[in-house]
Amino acid sequence: MLSRNPVQNFIRNLVRLVILVPLWLLLVWPDLAGWKSQLDSIFIWIAIKTIALFWFANVFAKMFFIIPEWQKIVLLRLGKSVGAKGPGLIIVPPFIYSTARTIDVRIMTYEVKATKTLTKDNIPIDVTAAVELEVENPVKAAIDVQNYWKTTEWASMEALKSTIGGNNLRPLLSETERIATDLKKIIDSAAADYGVNVRAVRITDVGTPPSLVEELAVIARAERAAKAKKIQAEAEKAVAVSLQQASEMLAQQSNAMELRQIQALLDISKEENSMIIIYPMNSMMGQQIAAAAAGNQVSKT
Repeated sequence: MLSRNPVQNFIRNLVRLVILVPLWLLLVWPDLAGWKSQLDSIFIWIAIKTIALFWFANVFAKMFFIIPEWQKIVLLRLGKSVGAKGPGLIIVPPFIYSTARTIDVRIMTYEVKATKTLTKDNIPIDVTAAVELEVENPVKAAIDVQNYWKTTEWASMEALKSTIGGNNLRPLLSETERIATDLKKIIDSAAADYGVNVRAVRITDVGTPPSLVEELAVIARAERAAKAKKIQAEAEKAVAVSLQQASEMLAQQSNAMELRQIQALLDISKEENSMIIIYPMNSMMGQQIAAAAAGNQVSKT
């Protein structure tokens, strides 16, 4: 605040001394020469002059204001606003001009909490949002509203509850950026009348009942399982289509089936504990050898 500004206090005290001391020596000190003859009347007259000089010096000193870089001072001339001044040294003439309010124009942040607020699907939740704002029109903030900070906070609370009531729980949990953007537009629209600009709104916390969290976890697991089965079914369908196309292509070529059989034999030969006997399809001896080898393998197992 301006009253706690050490530079301003120093300048005002210096001005008081510069005005008071010379005037007191000029107007009061000569009266002390006749104090012996008229003791009572002289002291009364000296006291009246001294008080008047103190008042004059104080009024003149209060004309000087030192406004910091982060503040603006709103001035009134005969009760009407004449705009905001600052920062730096400001001289406000007395009697005609007066100060309406000193406004802090730095970026400020506060939290807004909505507890046990029902969503659109009738679920009570606790939501905490951080609102970042700054005063962009000090005259409006000082003249058009009595307490711009409290009014903006109430508007933020109302907007937060309205946003919660207009959305289901799942969007509030998963689409926090979109919810914050919508909330910023609502608050900024209301705060513009007070000269306040809402820079950003962030949803910092969404509190839900523990039982509801467990139910949502069960639903999420069921959805993931259903999605996995769907993907598996789509893959099997794609494989079946590919096999059908491959069989149609092999049927169109006379020697393609024999090449496919050779490829299958190569794949089987890569496995351990496997025996491959190649013989002509119409050879009786080859079939007997294969049958004997197969019987030998069965007897060993």
